[in-house]
Amino acid sequence: MAVKKSNKLSQTPVLKQILKRCSSLGKKQGYDVPKGHFVVYVGENRSRHIVPLSLLTHPQFQSLLSLAEEEFGFDHDMGLTIPCEEVVFQSLTSMLR
Repeated sequence: MAVKKSNKLSQTPVLKQILKRCSSLGKKQGYDVPKGHFVVYVGENRSRHIVPLSLLTHPQFQSLLSLAEEEFGFDHDMGLTIPCEEVVFQSLTSMLR
């Protein structure tokens, strides 16, 4: 997957939308999510992962969020879903932490 550098200013509204969506999901459920983290669902089985907010600043993670936006949009009732294989997601997040 090619990662392109992008302008942080153009991504700010997108990141704010994602954070707003994630924070509203936490109010409905997910009391096990620590402060400074959010939940994403990954892969065909939609396995649940708790990730730190700091990942939002990494261009590689932002690429995954862009894929999620393209596939599901922001008006998706099933939580923030990342459309990639779970192994790829785990590998990427372990490198970024």
